[in-house]
Amino acid sequence: MMEDWTKEFIIQRLLAISLLVVLFILCFQVGRFFIIPALWAAILAYVTFPIYTFFHKKVRLSSSFSAAIMTVSIALIIGVPLVIGLFVLQQEALGLITNLIYRVKMGYVDVPDSIKDLPIVGRQVKDILSQINENPEGTLEVVRAWIQSHLYYGKVALDVVFSNLAKLGMALMTLFFFYRDGTSLIRQIRQALRNIIGNRIDGYIDSVGTTMRAVVYGIGLAALAQALFAGVGYYFSGAPSPILLTMVTFVVALIPFGAPFAWGAVSIWLLSQGHTTEGIGLALWGMLVISWVDNLIRPMVISGATKIPFIIIFIGVLGGLTAFGFVGLFIGPVVLAIGLAVWREWISQHKGEVFAPKKVLLTDNQVQPPVSDNTLDSDDSTEVNRAEDGR
Repeated sequence: MMEDWTKEFIIQRLLAISLLVVLFILCFQVGRFFIIPALWAAILAYVTFPIYTFFHKKVRLSSSFSAAIMTVSIALIIGVPLVIGLFVLQQEALGLITNLIYRVKMGYVDVPDSIKDLPIVGRQVKDILSQINENPEGTLEVVRAWIQSHLYYGKVALDVVFSNLAKLGMALMTLFFFYRDGTSLIRQIRQALRNIIGNRIDGYIDSVGTTMRAVVYGIGLAALAQALFAGVGYYFSGAPSPILLTMVTFVVALIPFGAPFAWGAVSIWLLSQGHTTEGIGLALWGMLVISWVDNLIRPMVISGATKIPFIIIFIGVLGGLTAFGFVGLFIGPVVLAIGLAVWREWISQHKGEVFAPKKVLLTDNQVQPPVSDNTLDSDDSTEVNRAEDGR
């Protein structure tokens, strides 16, 4: 009878676990498209939640109205620079293409002599320029045929753009509910994890919050500061479209040590155009000012707030970027921060057991080993023990 009851219990548990696994897989398939937007919304909501609390608690607005104010503000902060950047990019791309077509038709496509004098590729560059300038119409026909044969890639690019815009809209919509119901959601998540792991989960959640806020502020402030200083350098060096280059630098600077690739490329372009003084000046400005700002803000904000070595943050940012995409910039450091918190807790719990010497205490039931004739007598040994204890 007992064996039948045990088998029935095991079968019920297996069925319950199987149903839970199937339910989890189905939920993942349904919400797979919304995972990344939800992560972005969660990051933005957590970092800016004190501002929402100000509107809701201090100004005494309703939760829905406060959430609407925050969501519209975030949408404007993201949307306005994005629209301006796309407009400027369109204008610059249109001007570049128009100028290039005009040069091809006139038979005057040229590059600086510094490129044509390169040891290996210089000769090939000269041959290509000669073919383009000698047969302008043929060159345009080849370009048109190439574009028509690769229209599929343009469709793929448009699909990617519309997909990202849809994800952005979903993230903003989810952000509203995270603001309005965020406190209740965090309470439920805490309780669910507490049921599984125990009360220690509170420390892990606090570590996640501190790391997330520090990483977002550190990466965001460092990227913004580098972009602003780089924009100043672009303006005074005479680089084309300094506003667009500043926006590109901000995006690139979100990746650790990515800003030098932005201002370095502009500096090289200025040198290739014969603007030696401007190119060298921009390079010096980048090394002495822009990189210095990055090295000051990022470690101070991130490592200073989280007490986590900067190398862990650096590995987390790059590893998260590789594993999860752009949102991994913020997820990677949080994952490593949780791992480091678990490691430190385990070390603190067991540090007294690893290196501490073991003390063997003799009880009344234990028999002491016999003393040989060559050893000291009991009185002498007692005196020696007392002397040793007094050291």
